[in-house]
Amino acid sequence: MQTMMRKTVAAVLLCVSAAVLAAPDQAGFYRAVSIDNASGVRKMLHDGVNPNVPDEQRGDIALVIALRDDADKVFRLLLETPGVDLEARSANGNTALMMAAYKHKREAVDALLAKGARVNQSGWTALHYAASAGDLPIMQLFLARGAKVDAYAPTNITPLMFAAREGQEEAVKLLLASGADASLKSSHGWTAAQFAQAADKPGVAAIIDTFQQQGSQERGRRN
Repeated sequence: MQTMMRKTVAAVLLCVSAAVLAAPDQAGFYRAVSIDNASGVRKMLHDGVNPNVPDEQRGDIALVIALRDDADKVFRLLLETPGVDLEARSANGNTALMMAAYKHKREAVDALLAKGARVNQSGWTALHYAASAGDLPIMQLFLARGAKVDAYAPTNITPLMFAAREGQEEAVKLLLASGADASLKSSHGWTAAQFAQAADKPGVAAIIDTFQQQGSQERGRRN
């Protein structure tokens, strides 16, 4: 009986060990992504690592990590990986397209859009991030693809408010010229000009105020 029990225990331990050895190394996967170790990432993907699962430390998905840490070889590898979710979000809501826009990575933006990444999402959008970074070419690309110029993020923050808060004067001008409504208010009750004032960006606030005054004068002449 004891001999049989020892054999049973040994068999169970062997199965457990095999399962542990076969388990995908998610933590190692994210480290490999961050340092642009394309060969290591390729092997771990082959071994069954899920690229759409956020890492436990920061809650970021692999595509976002690759873009954030300038791991360009790994980004291209992930983009060609069957089953990778372009709309997967990190814990803070970031998508790959948002991070690419914020990091001024036009080639990555183009590649993501070519693969079908969506410009408009609920909550924060890629236009918010491009506006915050002041990247006019990427903003123009998103607007040409139908990005909602007054998209509401949580607490009703628009891309114009985001750009104003960050002091991105040219981005503010582009959004206003593209039809952004400067009279909208966030859940805090602030307009874009008030965001600029609170962030000590008086030049941006002046741009918005002048635009609104000119619009009011133009409407008065038409009437």
